[in-house]
Amino acid sequence: MDVEANQAKQIINDNNNDCAKVNSNSTIDDSIPHSSLSVDTALPFPLMSPRIIELCKDLFRKWAKLDDSCFSVETVSGGITNLLLKVSVKEESGDNVAVTVRLYGPNTEYVIDRERELQAIKYLSAAGFGAKLLGFFGNGMVQSFINARTLTPLDMRKPKLAAEIAKQLRRFHQVEIPGPKEPQLWVDMFKFFEKACALRFEDPDKQRIYETISFKEVHEEATQLKELTELFSASVVFAHNDLLSANLMLNDEQDKLYIIDFEYGSYNYRGYDIGNHFNECAGYECDYSLYPSKEEQYHFLRHYLQPEKPYEVSEKDLEDLYVEANTFRLASHLIWALWGLIQARMSPIDFDYLGYFFWRYNEYKKQKEKCFFLAQSHLSGSRTV
Repeated sequence: MDVEANQAKQIINDNNNDCAKVNSNSTIDDSIPHSSLSVDTALPFPLMSPRIIELCKDLFRKWAKLDDSCFSVETVSGGITNLLLKVSVKEESGDNVAVTVRLYGPNTEYVIDRERELQAIKYLSAAGFGAKLLGFFGNGMVQSFINARTLTPLDMRKPKLAAEIAKQLRRFHQVEIPGPKEPQLWVDMFKFFEKACALRFEDPDKQRIYETISFKEVHEEATQLKELTELFSASVVFAHNDLLSANLMLNDEQDKLYIIDFEYGSYNYRGYDIGNHFNECAGYECDYSLYPSKEEQYHFLRHYLQPEKPYEVSEKDLEDLYVEANTFRLASHLIWALWGLIQARMSPIDFDYLGYFFWRYNEYKKQKEKCFFLAQSHLSGSRTV
């Protein structure tokens, strides 16, 4: 068993009888401790650290009486949604353990179903995905610390890593999560649309830029794309929906890949999850010159379809999934463009979310004709080129 798994198991076992802390309305296993505390993400780090220590003491009984000097807190990464912190603890036994505290970005519940995420973690963790859930609190969760590095967009295109990501994604898609299994893509798309078209910015410059957007056009594009994708017999799986480089970690010494962070996870189209992953090769900067070539995509798809015998995949199966993924890549651009608008209004994180809308929407328009032609030719029985 990995070191982080051993530590996670021990921390959970030490709290198994602490059921009084659990929210009775939660769908999570009642052995997972819960705290009503929250941590203000707007605090400067020196003021945030004591709150994090207080939170850990409240969640985990074995740490409750430790002196604050036994804890150290450091930033792991600050993405464009959440803040990750590493908490190292010297226990009374002399053992050193580490956990990850994930603080949700302010207002992220506006676009993320946290109850759905927490339920999925239980089953995905049991299947060996991501960090172990150790506890949850008012605006975040505590998970086991993964001793690995975060991938870069360029890493995802390396043949060996691409093959491993494909294999792991196939296994991820085979996990059964209880509950309704209808694909959520278009449900979420139009929810985002309704929220995105009803915003008001305090910054007059942002408001002027926002008012240049034709939401009538965006809605027509989404509706047209939905009608096209409904012509596919697209497989539905429990999808990650956000498989970018920041959600992939690699332990180089063990050559072990981790898929992490399931906050956007839901039942969805297999082709959407793959097409979205291909889009994420462009990184936050949206450099679509990095979008994988057809040869690179075929390499990925072979290892996804038949991990043990990738070169025995039939040309038909390969082409079917290639066309599906490259049609759903358009839906990925639309939904994340709308997400960017909502974040531009709601998030305090220093990122050009408004610009992100235009980067994604403009790429959608740039690729639309080619992707529609690819899909329509394939559906009519013509071979793709």
